[in-house]
Amino acid sequence: MDESSSSNRGAIVALILVVVLVAGGWWLMQHIRADSKIQDCVMSGRTNCAPIVAPARPG
Repeated sequence: MDESSSSNRGAIVALILVVVLVAGGWWLMQHIRADSKIQDCVMSGRTNCAPIVAPARPG
């Protein structure tokens, strides 16, 4: 292998790692934001913060 392809491979691996970290951070931020909204709702004294959806009855 020459030096150019080895350098490119390292850059591609680093780029993939950065994309995975950014996607993971975005996913985590969305879940923390949703949990925060529910927590704010509960702390304000409401009781219908996370309604439960019952499955449809077969028939």
